[in-house]
Amino acid sequence: MPGALSGMSRYGWTRERIAILAVLLVLAMWSGWAQWADIFTIAWRDEEASHILLVPPILIWLIWVRRVRFRRSPPRFSWAGPVVIGVGWLTAFVSFNIAFQAGWHTGAVLMMLGAVTTVVGTQVLANFAPAVALTAMLVPVPGAIRLLIAGPLQNATARVTRVVLEAMGFWVERSGNMLLINEREVAVHEACNGMRMVFALVLVSYAFAYTVPLRNSVRLLILILSPIAAIVCNVFRLTPTVLLYGYSDEQTADWFHAGAGWAMLPLAFLILMGITRSLRWALVPTYRFTLAHQMSEGA
Repeated sequence: MPGALSGMSRYGWTRERIAILAVLLVLAMWSGWAQWADIFTIAWRDEEASHILLVPPILIWLIWVRRVRFRRSPPRFSWAGPVVIGVGWLTAFVSFNIAFQAGWHTGAVLMMLGAVTTVVGTQVLANFAPAVALTAMLVPVPGAIRLLIAGPLQNATARVTRVVLEAMGFWVERSGNMLLINEREVAVHEACNGMRMVFALVLVSYAFAYTVPLRNSVRLLILILSPIAAIVCNVFRLTPTVLLYGYSDEQTADWFHAGAGWAMLPLAFLILMGITRSLRWALVPTYRFTLAHQMSEGA
């Protein structure tokens, strides 16, 4: 570790600067402690916001795969940092007074980014733009937006699941998001929470797109297709779940429902790999440069 720090210091990342960065981050987190506590309480208790728990490890991963960029990004103190901190504080203050929870949370995230910008400068943040942009996912999605997305997603999932079950030989009726199988009603939003899956899969898609050295057009395609991947994964999860609710006891179905959610994330990753392989098979330019270039430049 001392050798690594010594090597980093040659590029301007001295112990003193790192210590200052740590102190400012602690102060920023302390100033917005109420917001951060609320964010992670919501993430822990609300399944539809549980994707927030994935953001910190993915954030660290995106920085790690681009670690070589630290060498060409000498940190510089920047006055833009205090400006961002001020904007964050003002956003939190105004949002608190008008009871706008998303703005209150956003203020805390901006203060954290402002603390980083103060010490490292804007160029470093630009070189790690995918990680910086990911911090927006730390803000819990407002209920109105979640309902706007959840309705069409659940309806589409219910339609496709019915088709799959009927193709398997089961008699199923559908009324909106409600499926009737073996004279038992199964609500799609209860059996398989579409919102929980869609945001988690968007995160997986985002991490995949900015880990592999893909062309920007391919990255955009993957992000656009992530809701479709969410529906596919939901159907994979919902089909056996509905069968369990229809032909087994509720406790077994609940157990499967709880455990199968996170298992869909590896499936989503395989789907994304399949998309990129299909593009290569179709001779569509997919990668920006070779793996060796990636290792020397960062994804």
